[in-house]
Amino acid sequence: TRSLTITSADQSMFEKAQGEKVTLPCTFELSEEDEGPLDIEWVLIPADNQKRELIIIMYSVDRVYDQYYAATTRRMQFSNLDPKSGDGSLDILNLKAADTGTYQCKVKKAPGVQSQKIQLTVLVKPARTKCSIEGSQEIGKDVTLKCVSQEGSPLLSYDWRRVSGTQHLPATSVLNKNTGELLLKNASQEYSGRYNCVASNRVGTDECSVELNVTPPVNTAAIIIGAIIGTLLGLSILCSIIFCFCKKHREKKYEKEVHHDIREDVPPPKSRSSTARSYIGSNRSSLGSMSPSNMEAYTKTPYSQVPSEDFERTPAQNPAFAPSKVAAPNLSRMGAVPVMIPAQSKDGSIV
Repeated sequence: TRSLTITSADQSMFEKAQGEKVTLPCTFELSEEDEGPLDIEWVLIPADNQKRELIIIMYSVDRVYDQYYAATTRRMQFSNLDPKSGDGSLDILNLKAADTGTYQCKVKKAPGVQSQKIQLTVLVKPARTKCSIEGSQEIGKDVTLKCVSQEGSPLLSYDWRRVSGTQHLPATSVLNKNTGELLLKNASQEYSGRYNCVASNRVGTDECSVELNVTPPVNTAAIIIGAIIGTLLGLSILCSIIFCFCKKHREKKYEKEVHHDIREDVPPPKSRSSTARSYIGSNRSSLGSMSPSNMEAYTKTPYSQVPSEDFERTPAQNPAFAPSKVAAPNLSRMGAVPVMIPAQSKDGSIV
């Protein structure tokens, strides 16, 4: 008995690049025995068996349903506007890496039911490829040129070539196409120049370049000595600044203390014997300077009348003398002992 048959069984695997378009075929033929309503359904079978199948798009009772899988909305559609004509192929636009998986086309028209699975692999072209240099670019050193693509489906392959000078890789170079590393052993100045790396896979290529400049060795000893000298000089300058700052701070502090210090003059100690000696000595010096005429009028003052340390005469008690308007010098500051100077009264006596 003849029944529904899917005729598109030539290709079951597709490989496409990201961003491209693919058409998954699903053509069929109906038989006279197939009298039920026609249903065409596309399902995405996940690689993980624990996850359920996802209905992508469906045709049933002359109507298309494509709102089941949000990630594929407006990107997946039937190739033929009238699938019941025998063509239920699926178009996927703007392919993404997440579209990779197994797709199943199921056609049902009772009592006939047929299905077909197609494997789709979305490959990502190499992109954002970066080149770099690892190691010292000095004569006699080993230098490694690295090339890595940030995007790209495996298997990626890397190839280096020189784009300046002889355009041939040095004889001592070792290339690893899987990792993208180019090792240049015992580098010389002839190795200097621009190098280009090409990353490729089955759907595309990407490239980058780097400039290699091999130079003579640097005198590291001179650099170290210069660094040490510079450090010591910097430390000495810093210490000098700190010392000057501390000294200035101490000077300001001392000036402030002296400015606010209140000092009082302490009167010199008085002694009875010293006062008496000073008084007698003053009288003797005064007598030596007197003339003989004055000596007759002089009446000797008895020793018992020598003023004691408690004897102080105020201007009111001694009207014969007027207080001096000139302030006596502060002898206590000069470390001297005050001396009492005798004077002569009107009657010629010494007081």
